[in-house]
Amino acid sequence: MRTLELSFRFFVVAFVVSAALARYAFSRLFGGRLTAAERDTLRGEHLARLLENLGATYVKFGQILSTRPDLLPPGITNSLAKLQDRVRPESYAAIHAVLADELGSERLASLGTLDETPVAAASVAQVHRATMPDGRVVAVKIQRPSIEARVERDLALMSLGARIIDLVPSLRLMSFPGAVARFADAMRKQLDFRLEADNNRRFAANFADIPTIGVPALLDSLCTRRVLVMEFVEGVRATDPERVGGDRKVLAQAGLDAILRMVFRDAFVHADMHPGNILLTNDGRVILIDLGLVAEIETDMHRPWIETFVALSQYDGVAAARLFYGHAPSVGDCDFDAFEAEMVTHFDGFRGKSLGDLETARVIGDTMEILRHHHIAMDPVYTVVNIAMLVAEGLGKQLDPTLDILTLAMPHLAEAMMYAPEGRPLNREPPVASRQVAVPA
Repeated sequence: MRTLELSFRFFVVAFVVSAALARYAFSRLFGGRLTAAERDTLRGEHLARLLENLGATYVKFGQILSTRPDLLPPGITNSLAKLQDRVRPESYAAIHAVLADELGSERLASLGTLDETPVAAASVAQVHRATMPDGRVVAVKIQRPSIEARVERDLALMSLGARIIDLVPSLRLMSFPGAVARFADAMRKQLDFRLEADNNRRFAANFADIPTIGVPALLDSLCTRRVLVMEFVEGVRATDPERVGGDRKVLAQAGLDAILRMVFRDAFVHADMHPGNILLTNDGRVILIDLGLVAEIETDMHRPWIETFVALSQYDGVAAARLFYGHAPSVGDCDFDAFEAEMVTHFDGFRGKSLGDLETARVIGDTMEILRHHHIAMDPVYTVVNIAMLVAEGLGKQLDPTLDILTLAMPHLAEAMMYAPEGRPLNREPPVASRQVAVPA
């Protein structure tokens, strides 16, 4: 039965992909002459539409691909970043059956009254509001029935497609098989809510000394592999920051502090960091939600990452080029001297400007474009960190236009440089002919 189902799904996917390719070819044929950037945008729009048509697992994959500006051009990543989980909710009867199966009759009764209409529905789970017998309001995250089988079916087909794409020499640097393998690992971890609960507890401990930053408190006795029960946080999603009450400058500072601490002190980062997963409360708190995906910076890579950010913040193109090249997991056909020269020119353009006049998004975004152009891959954890920094700046400046992320990051950088252990040596040394400088210590 599984083979029959997989075969049927294969033909459905093949048909949808063929139709998407035909639409793209038609658009190119009758769309007139396009610049390279316009072509990338068109490709991104068609790819995003294709992934939406293929379903929730593919949408999640597209969302993760949108965080790899070192592999894909901006026109594609910008289109993929707009993907949303437009998933129809499961019926109340089906979702309640999962809840009853996980909790049993006694614990289910202790949960109280569950609202039949979900407050959110995504690819893996949906969230319902419940009122417990003692009056507490909680959020109940319930996994969709049969989602594991559907995810495994889609992952098998994605793995096959990635191996086919990898046969094209010009696409091999993008390492789709590796990307799909990492995505498969992430998806399987998201299907075990006990891992998300562990992440929640670790973030809670990391932010315990900061009252303005937090995560929803868990009701541990009601958390299982397919169900999470936590406090219901009343707040405004950061996708709509103009609706938030309270002191907007305090919120901006709190959100930035949360991300800087994750990156430079804890080396434990929310890996699905987008405005929809940040709640802003009227009492001035920033609450991080949906903690199933995390990125942990390995101990021996923490200092190299900090050194890289120091080079970026000091606009030291020579040091940044050496670090990116030396620590890249893979390097394609790269002319290091040309890469280094482009990095130096990029950062020289920022010299003489005040920190307040600069945007981290431009510094990091253009750096990723240079890496992609010279076929230098980045560790996926680094891209997660960069996305977190860009989200921090984007949200912070919506709340407080005067926010200066580079200035505020300096104390965190200084502390991190003081306490971070010795880092991993470079994977490869730049060619002898290139310029060499000391890495900031």
